[in-house]
Amino acid sequence: MPLLILLLGYASPIVFSVFLAVVLSLSLLEFNRMGLGETYRFEQWLATLFGVSVVPLLATNNLIYLFPLFTGFFLLFSLIFLFRFKSIENIHHHFGWILLGWLYLPLLLGHLIPLRLLANGQKWIFLTLMVIMGCDTLAYFVGSKFGKHKLYPAVSPNKSIEGALGGLAGSVLAVLLAKYTFMSFLGMIDGVLIGLLLGTAGQLGDLFESLLKRACQVKDSGHIIPGHGGMLDRLDSLLFAFPIAFYLAKYGYGG
Repeated sequence: MPLLILLLGYASPIVFSVFLAVVLSLSLLEFNRMGLGETYRFEQWLATLFGVSVVPLLATNNLIYLFPLFTGFFLLFSLIFLFRFKSIENIHHHFGWILLGWLYLPLLLGHLIPLRLLANGQKWIFLTLMVIMGCDTLAYFVGSKFGKHKLYPAVSPNKSIEGALGGLAGSVLAVLLAKYTFMSFLGMIDGVLIGLLLGTAGQLGDLFESLLKRACQVKDSGHIIPGHGGMLDRLDSLLFAFPIAFYLAKYGYGG
């Protein structure tokens, strides 16, 4: 997040897009390795290449090519898995995992580029980062001190309802702080609703990634960040929050 904040404040849209392409490629490789392990290594790298190709199309506003890109990806991988499957009983799991990763990461994280290009896009990205940081911080402290009722033990046994409510309070406080510093066009009610919406989205994104990790029987999505797990462990909340921030900024507040 600190690196993302620096790039938002000082980097050009091109540099920002290159940074996002690197993050996306690392995340896709991590995601596919988490679900497929050492199998289908060629397919994992090819899916990463296809996924990263979304970035230049979004950065240059060539959205018309996204549809054929998605179509080409599906048809190509259908043929690859048709003739290169390793276990016919598990083909739907392996092919489905590749497709899930391609939708989960390029589709959701890709919203950052059009959001960055909006007139107030940088402010909305800053706001989203503040909301997620505020949510995580208060969720941790409130949950550690007052957490007694489990939120969703089948997916994330350490999270509590009290912590989740504390996280929402932190999200609302973050939006109100932004309102009185760099987003004065937000109303008070707007601030509360946006905080609740983005905070809820962030927590759901976190739970969804936890669901995937438990399905893969891993504690962390990867080990690229020492002491913090993998890229997905850092991005999980943002993946659900950034698309909502984009649609709020573009259609709710005119960009």
